[in-house]
Amino acid sequence: MSERDLVDLRDALRAFAAARDWDSYHTPKNLVMALSAEVGELTDLFQWLTPEEAKNAMKDPDLAWNVRDELADVMHYLTRLADKLGVDLVEAAFAKIERNERRFPTGDLRPVPVEKGEL
Repeated sequence: MSERDLVDLRDALRAFAAARDWDSYHTPKNLVMALSAEVGELTDLFQWLTPEEAKNAMKDPDLAWNVRDELADVMHYLTRLADKLGVDLVEAAFAKIERNERRFPTGDLRPVPVEKGEL
């Protein structure tokens, strides 16, 4: 794992967008649409692979390069979107894990309902 963190990435993306005067284009709507497109491009890389081929995707140098590139695009747009909406992605992700731990207790495959307002 990198020593750089999500705050470093957020700040780099802010600076990148500001230097190109793109901030006005980086609206939540546009960022969601761009994020969706990038997820589609990532999906395209795996669409026709067998489960075994997908599992070994990073062993193919060309495919691995493309997977890393598309994952980076997804991460960039997700980070920009969260920044624009004021969402702390790390806190939101850990809160979601906590909700999922309650919804999916160990040993039980059926979800337990969790209210939206709950942690």
